[in-house]
Amino acid sequence: MTSRVAVIGAGPSGLSQLHAFEEARKKGAEVPELVCFEKQSDWGGLWNYSWRTGLDEFGEPAHGSMYRFLWSNGPKECLEFADYTFEEHFGKAIPSFPPREVLADYILGRAKKNDVRRFIRFSTAVRWVSYDPATEQFTVTVEDLTGNETRREVFDHVIVATGHFSVPNVPHYEGFESFPGRILHSHDFRDAREFAGQDVLVMGSSYSAEDLALQSKKYGAKSVTISYRTAPMDFKWPQGIDEVPQLVKLDGDVAHFKDGSTRRIDSIVLCTGYKHHFPFVADELRLRTKNVLYPANLYKGVFWLDNPKLMYLGMQDQFYTMTLFDAEAWYARDHVLGRVSLPSREEMSADIDKWVERESTLTDDAGMIDFQADHVAELLADVDYPKFDLDLTRKLFRDWEHDKQESITGYRDRGFPSPCTGTEAPIHHTPWWEAMDDSLETFLNTPKQS
Repeated sequence: MTSRVAVIGAGPSGLSQLHAFEEARKKGAEVPELVCFEKQSDWGGLWNYSWRTGLDEFGEPAHGSMYRFLWSNGPKECLEFADYTFEEHFGKAIPSFPPREVLADYILGRAKKNDVRRFIRFSTAVRWVSYDPATEQFTVTVEDLTGNETRREVFDHVIVATGHFSVPNVPHYEGFESFPGRILHSHDFRDAREFAGQDVLVMGSSYSAEDLALQSKKYGAKSVTISYRTAPMDFKWPQGIDEVPQLVKLDGDVAHFKDGSTRRIDSIVLCTGYKHHFPFVADELRLRTKNVLYPANLYKGVFWLDNPKLMYLGMQDQFYTMTLFDAEAWYARDHVLGRVSLPSREEMSADIDKWVERESTLTDDAGMIDFQADHVAELLADVDYPKFDLDLTRKLFRDWEHDKQESITGYRDRGFPSPCTGTEAPIHHTPWWEAMDDSLETFLNTPKQS
């Protein structure tokens, strides 16, 4: 009897998993029956851009956190598929920092090439996942959102690939209730032009705070104040953006900060992170973790320690994204196919402890980049994923960090070599700070002079 594998989520990590199995099938392997459940009506996960916030068309919590004018904030070369390069997809080398529409086109291009869409059941929400030790199988309860029908299916393996950037972490501060302007989490940020002419407060000190502050100013905000809790990002911000210590309270539209300073504010954007939230997974199977590079209870960052037939993909804090997802997906696939075996629970636990302890010693981004690159390398060592220059990506990440310190508005105006083909990326025809049109057509083609 053919075994069955459930993949929950058809975003980048779920698509990597379907692609990994399909690559094995093309090489003659006997693969299990694959069923991918996707809550949204189309694939792509966060890259399935939608104007909707709050609730989707089915009354479900809106999954997407993608915003209109997002551009890659890291070199595309560090997320390139080794078996489907940017050059193959676009027919030419393209700049290193593409906008949202270009990256989505690339990610879905590989999925289309292998026709993995046939495995996906869209508009289908997973409501519960449980495991029966007697049968050694999972029962997955799903709801077809278009027909309001609930059913149960049995699987031998379950792979959770829902991501962890869709359930916002929303803090509260004194005065929020009476603030006369808009307060929103970055999850609901869609178009920076909404804040044109406004004095905006961005709360946070990580990548989303960095980018939404720049986006808001680029598209016309009068000023942007970034409030940090522990330490400032300390970039060379353009005029009109500055950083202050943590917010203490609001008094009407006046924000009071820990250093005693005050600012009048029109809108507040909370870049305060996301929660790992899996309410559909039975308690004894549910991952509980903060946003870290190596979650406890996941052997190889993938296998649930107490039941390795349950796997989680992409649950780490990420420098590497698509590269990490592919490495994890290949390893998960080969475990299901019996190509790689797992050690005892005690050995797996000790290995997890080793990685968690190493992470606790990290003090800077360079160390974190090497940590995650080493994790990727360990996964790839045991599988047949195509070779690429992983060490080059370490260097590219370091160069990228240096470039950001030199110019936070200009770091995207540089090209990097591909770790897969060696081709040097061209420089984009328009400096990012001046590029207001983020469409695929304009990015790939020099705009006509008026």
